[in-house]
Amino acid sequence: MEQTTITLPSPSIGTTRFLPFIRFGKPGTGPKAYIQASLHADELPGMLVAHHLREQLAHIEQQGLLLGEVILVPAANPIGLAQTLLGSSQGRFDLRTGQNFNRLFHNLSEMVFSRVKSQLCADPLINQTRIRAAIRQCLAEQTVHDELSAQRLALMRLAADADVVIDLHCDCESVLHIYTGTPLWERAAPLAGLLDAKVALLETNSGDDPFDEACSRIWWDLAKLVDNQFPIPLACLAVTVELRGFSDVNHVMAEEDATAILDFLRLQGIIAGPLSRAVPLPCDPTPLAGCIPLTAPTSGLVVYLRELGETVKAGEPLIDLIDPVSGQVRQLLAPVDGIYFARENRRYVPPGTRLSKVAGKEALRYGSLLSA
Repeated sequence: MEQTTITLPSPSIGTTRFLPFIRFGKPGTGPKAYIQASLHADELPGMLVAHHLREQLAHIEQQGLLLGEVILVPAANPIGLAQTLLGSSQGRFDLRTGQNFNRLFHNLSEMVFSRVKSQLCADPLINQTRIRAAIRQCLAEQTVHDELSAQRLALMRLAADADVVIDLHCDCESVLHIYTGTPLWERAAPLAGLLDAKVALLETNSGDDPFDEACSRIWWDLAKLVDNQFPIPLACLAVTVELRGFSDVNHVMAEEDATAILDFLRLQGIIAGPLSRAVPLPCDPTPLAGCIPLTAPTSGLVVYLRELGETVKAGEPLIDLIDPVSGQVRQLLAPVDGIYFARENRRYVPPGTRLSKVAGKEALRYGSLLSA
């Protein structure tokens, strides 16, 4: 186990922040996994899972069971961790730029294609090696000066050549669910089963370049760019895991989630040894474009009428939105048939607040599919 820190550019005279990460195993000795937590710095369940992963990975390494390399970033956003306004953590958006910390990562597809198109051949493993070398080279040549851009670049340099990328997040209140690329579902399904994910949302381009897609979509983008003239493997399995809600920070769940992730790394040939249990069947996946938000038309007091994880039908009441002064009650209805899987944790909201999400089977939305 080796802990290293990356120094970020100073945002102001007299101030410097550092991005720490831990490496288990040695580079180049086998497949590589990258796991990060709390890119949205106020989403803390992943930070506790990373704590348990650190302990278990250290033991696995000592036993000689690590077959490759694992990079663990327990707190992936030191900028956001330092942002507090009137006592409340502000870890989702950069207060200097207003940008979401999990958006605008490097889309390298065209840049890498221009470097490798003359080097591709009929051997997918050779193509994979050459593409990964081009990814590393493109990122090495990037120059940035501000702190946020440097943080994004540092995370990409650590992760972009990995075989497996797991980005640990949480929602406001939710059941455990995952996001991954549509072409990756068959490989990601065992992780969904091991984590007991209730919803799996699939897309090839969700918009705004979140971290997981920046790592994985380059491979299917390149396959499209070469028009299937050369075999391009899906060499990076990237998954965003939403570890329930903000307040779901406890050792029992975190240890179970860490064990599930380690079992998945065993399936991927990164860790040796038997699984802790048989792999459960996964949930049925649904398109991210079928995830329909329910938005508050006015301000009001929020009363939820259904429990998370329930199957709902379009038109069924989900929320009472109450004006406590006039006594008016607006009943908000399920927008589609599907799984009611996430909701806002505030109980008094302004107009336009996304209150709930229902994962439906039919792709109904287009454009940028992620919330702000």
